[in-house]
Amino acid sequence: MVEIDEQVNVAKPRRQAPPPRKRSHGPDSLGGTLAKIILLGITDAVAAFVLFQLALSGEWLVFGISLLTTLAINWIYLRRGGLPAKYLAPGVIFLMVFQVFVMIFSTYIAFTNYGDGHNSTKEDAIASIQLSASERVPDSPQFPTSVLEKDGSYFLLVTTPEGEAKLGGTDRPLATVTPSTSSPMGAATGVDGYATMDFATLLQHQAEITALAVPISANPEDGSLKTADGSTTYVYTPKLKYDAAADTFTDTQTGVVYSDNGRGSFVAPDGTSLNTGWKVNVGLENFQRAFTDPNLQGPLVQVVLWTFAFAILSVATTFALGLFLAITFNKADLKGKKLYRILMILPYAFPAFLSGLVWSGLLNPEFGFINNAILGGADIPWLTDPVLAKVSVLVVNLWLGYPYMFLVCTGALQSLPEEVDEAARMDGASPWRIFTAIKLPLLLVSLAPLLISSFAFNFNNFNVIYMLTGGGPRFADTTFDIGSTDILITMVYKIAFGTGTGRDYGLASALAILIFIIVAAVSALSFKKTKALEEINQ
Repeated sequence: MVEIDEQVNVAKPRRQAPPPRKRSHGPDSLGGTLAKIILLGITDAVAAFVLFQLALSGEWLVFGISLLTTLAINWIYLRRGGLPAKYLAPGVIFLMVFQVFVMIFSTYIAFTNYGDGHNSTKEDAIASIQLSASERVPDSPQFPTSVLEKDGSYFLLVTTPEGEAKLGGTDRPLATVTPSTSSPMGAATGVDGYATMDFATLLQHQAEITALAVPISANPEDGSLKTADGSTTYVYTPKLKYDAAADTFTDTQTGVVYSDNGRGSFVAPDGTSLNTGWKVNVGLENFQRAFTDPNLQGPLVQVVLWTFAFAILSVATTFALGLFLAITFNKADLKGKKLYRILMILPYAFPAFLSGLVWSGLLNPEFGFINNAILGGADIPWLTDPVLAKVSVLVVNLWLGYPYMFLVCTGALQSLPEEVDEAARMDGASPWRIFTAIKLPLLLVSLAPLLISSFAFNFNNFNVIYMLTGGGPRFADTTFDIGSTDILITMVYKIAFGTGTGRDYGLASALAILIFIIVAAVSALSFKKTKALEEINQ
């Protein structure tokens, strides 16, 4: 019995010590908590500054959204648990700011007349009209003047007949100041914190100085001060008198009355309008204008057709060349295969906009390397003829796009099982038959989504068009700066920021929505076809 008890005692497992506690390194550890407090402190400080500015400007909707977002960020990161939300929150916030907000704002602008001459409120437009349409008051007193500069802005320092010094700028009515320097005649010439401009500097900035109009008071009806030589100013009063009760402007010289037409402009009975207007909602007018305006209707149809042709041909040519090169350099016994592959992807390593500029120089009809060196001085208008310009764009885009297709096709080919090829060869199939019946269908299953994304990219391929041809050659039947090689995105850019008929953000936003609808519809249809292709190959 003793031996049995001893054996039992020996067989009993010893009590093990508890494992050492692991130090926490997660977001809820001491270090993670301190990091959160510091980062949240910085975030809240920036948010407090932004909220204060929004409150001062009266943007209460944006203020409310920003406040709720700030509170949500603090709640997510200060509470314990909720680890997925802590990692997802930054991405969701950036998505909302840089994608969702941009789309919503662009949609809002598409239903307004926002653009040159219509970029502010009605009150600002009235004040601007009164300041810009002014005439010198007969027998206006002369004010000794000095032109001052601060932070890139210009100001007028005048001395009244009573000897009082006053300072004002374009957005700052005259206000009494204490001069720091004066002329021997007693006229103020300087103020602390401002730089007094000498005669040579005045000549360099003569256009800005002569265009400077300083309001006498907060009421535009009191007029403004202007100078022609930088040493003397005169009083100017509005040539257009505003009647607040009737909401009209009256030309004091001709008696013509300009009334609010309800579309953001003051218009005379003969249809002429004042240059400065304000932003208002116009409904579907921008969309209607895109398809009915004679200056835009014809060019828009040509641009849409060329955009589709450019995107489709770009995808087809780059995929065909990339796949051909991938198959060529995919042979196991090919010597120098790595070197060849590096050379193939070199065009992909350079920025597209730089390559576009280089090709623009190479294809220059007069001084280009292609015409002068390769073609022996031929005069071929590569970039000025409508047809040749389109061919040039496609060739340059092929140069820029085939390396990407070469890379993805090489990876897809290497993932295909070799047993299928061997079985097909044993059955007597030719290389072309193996490619068309086996390899290509298998490749399309994995590459179809990439081809769809490539179509969407080329549909909005701004760089190659704008840097190579600038959208030209320009159409002759329109006042817009639109040309034969313009695609929708370059056309939108020119309408929004170009010089043709001025900036028209409302029309540009409407066309941007059209681009989104087209790309979304084509992508949805293509993905549906891709799913059917996957089902066939299963």
